[in-house]
Amino acid sequence: MIKVTTMNRMLSLSLLLAGALLSGAAVHAAAPGITGGTATTTGGPVFNLTAQAASLNQPDGNQVYAWGYGCNGAPAGFAPTMPNQTCGTMQVPGPTLIVTEGQTVTVTLLNGLPTAAGNTSILFPDFQVTATGGVTGLMTNEATPTATPTNTVTYSFVASTPGTHAYYSGTQGDLQIEMGLYGAIIVLPATVPTACTSGVHASNVLAQSSASAAHPGVTETDFRLAASAYDHPASCYDREYLFQFAEMDLNIHRTAQAQAALKAGCAAGAIGCSLEVPTEPYHPNYFVVNGRSMPDDMDPNYDAVYPHQPYNGNPHMHPGEDTLIRVIGQGRWQHPFHEHGNHVRILGRDGNLITSATDPSSLAGPLLFTTTTTPGQAFDGIFYWTGRGLNWDAYGHNPNSPKVNGVFVDPAADPPCTPDANGYNTGAPLAVNYFEWCQDHNKPLQAAPFGDVPSGGPATLPDANIFTNGAWYSGSPYLGPDATNRATGPNSVFQPSNVQGNPANERGYAFMWHSHNEREITTNNVFPGGMFMMMLVDSREFVIDESN
Repeated sequence: MIKVTTMNRMLSLSLLLAGALLSGAAVHAAAPGITGGTATTTGGPVFNLTAQAASLNQPDGNQVYAWGYGCNGAPAGFAPTMPNQTCGTMQVPGPTLIVTEGQTVTVTLLNGLPTAAGNTSILFPDFQVTATGGVTGLMTNEATPTATPTNTVTYSFVASTPGTHAYYSGTQGDLQIEMGLYGAIIVLPATVPTACTSGVHASNVLAQSSASAAHPGVTETDFRLAASAYDHPASCYDREYLFQFAEMDLNIHRTAQAQAALKAGCAAGAIGCSLEVPTEPYHPNYFVVNGRSMPDDMDPNYDAVYPHQPYNGNPHMHPGEDTLIRVIGQGRWQHPFHEHGNHVRILGRDGNLITSATDPSSLAGPLLFTTTTTPGQAFDGIFYWTGRGLNWDAYGHNPNSPKVNGVFVDPAADPPCTPDANGYNTGAPLAVNYFEWCQDHNKPLQAAPFGDVPSGGPATLPDANIFTNGAWYSGSPYLGPDATNRATGPNSVFQPSNVQGNPANERGYAFMWHSHNEREITTNNVFPGGMFMMMLVDSREFVIDESN
């Protein structure tokens, strides 16, 4: 168990890091995947997958033997477009399949697993599936491991409902899913409601433009797969991420590896040409998000260090954006995952939009403090953060900043904040403080901090008894590129400074997102690790680049 004092220290750090979180370039997530070629018969997308063995890199230095789905040949395309995109013959999770509602989807699976592993298959539990080829299995048609016509099987179904869906092996699931044979399907709505491309959502897109005072001349790329999660105006979003949670028992993986090596070259179907891997008692010691454990999950998508784990888990957002999180429980255990900073509004589960029984125009999904990831179940939810109700200025504005002829030397020091009907500064999407909660404008974090320690910036330095001042703290609650200067400049309280200004002077409010089962934020029983990431809420000055 983690001592309470250690956990409390982590929580205080997470509440206001406002400083350098990563040691390299800015790294973000989005929901990357592959698109399929067009079928000549149905006109829908076609995906050619294979199941193979490889090893997964973990932050403790171990390479964990695993099985995973991959691409049997180059995919038709990738979405959204990012640098260094690849789809190898094995990855965990398997390739995210991106399709559109109403399309007939065709998936052909080739079995490339070790012969002794036996047959394999794919289940698409949210859809009515027609399977052809291969051999008849207990739950669906299966592909054999031998190089014969039976080692491929084709699945076809109509993508009948939008949302996030799971796919996984339907053959000896206690072993094959544990080994990594799982993935996600994202079904985009056939029709995007007009509300999702107008109003505040249109303003959020405008705020990303090169005309913005926050980052003039630089445009943020829109990496959304769509503007809404469902065919419903209440499912609009401004940014999105996909997280697949699973766990691994190293003993099971090592046993499977040893037996597969011992029986290499055996004849399929022959006596003894099978794996006898016990999957109980079950003692997982790796807890992964998109196949990676913290801190690896905050490294770039498609990083060459993780050739079989292409997807990361590192969400970023700007204040006021609706952030869609797509979540799937792919393992055997439930994982009580907690998103610090705000509750998550559930939109739907397994493609089933949750609407009011009396008013279908209204959503009725629960607002959750902890989003439990149930094995085999997917959900879509909205995370939202604005800084409302903090009772201090999250942007560190200061009406007493230097002026020349009555004009602020730094125009961002005290920009106008005109509240809309909900109290936010949404009438100026090109402003640095777009979506500021006006009621707290110009309120210092502490007017008279303990010891009367000045910050040298436009806001007073927080009391060290309230926030931990360390290498991850910039010296100011201000969100923006000037934070490094305030932390390391001549008026800094850190002399010499131990504050690192990276990446690219990024500053934000970092909230821990992690499993509430404390053992699951370890990697092979070492803390910190496991199911752990950070949501970094960036000021508008910082351009969120999700291309890596």
